[in-house]
Amino acid sequence: MLIVLSGGAASGKSAHAERILCSHVREARLYLATMEPYGADAAARIARHRAFRAGKGFETEECFRGLAGLALPKRYDGILLEDLGNLLANELFAPYAAAERAFDSILAGITHLQTCCETLVVVTNEVFSDGLPYDAETVGYIRTLARLNAALAMRADAAAESVCGILVPAKGGELL
Repeated sequence: MLIVLSGGAASGKSAHAERILCSHVREARLYLATMEPYGADAAARIARHRAFRAGKGFETEECFRGLAGLALPKRYDGILLEDLGNLLANELFAPYAAAERAFDSILAGITHLQTCCETLVVVTNEVFSDGLPYDAETVGYIRTLARLNAALAMRADAAAESVCGILVPAKGGELL
C-alpha cells in the first residue's frame, strides 16, 4: 500500500504520517530520513522529529540520495519516507548529483521501497501556492517536485494534504 501526504511547512503532515503508519503497521517500522544534517536549523528539526517518534517502535535509516540502491537490513511491515522535498533537493543540488535523472531516480527509489515493505507512507511538500517569483533553478525544483507529487498521487492507494493540522483526503480517505 502507498500513502502520500503533502502539506506546507509545520502543517502537521509528519505527525499524521506517523499516526497513519502506526495504525496500519504493528511491528517492524522504519523511518527513512532524507534531511542532510547541515547546520543548527537542520539539527534542531532532526532532533524534533526523533523526539516525536520516540517510543513508537521506529528504526531509523538515513538515505540522502540514490534511494533505488538502498540496501535495507530486513523487510519492514511499514516504511515512512520523510521527506520527498529534501530527497529531491539532495538529488538536484548535491555535488556530483545527477540532476537530469532526479525525477526518474526518485520514482525508481519509491518503487524499490515498495518492494521492501507492505505499507509505504511518503511525506512531501506543498510548495506551489505562495505566488512568489523564484530564480530558474528554484522553479525547476518546484516543477520537478510537482511532477513527483502528481506521479505518486496517481500510484497511491491514498493521498491527502495536511492543512493547519487538518488532514484533507484527496483519495482513499478510508485508509487515513
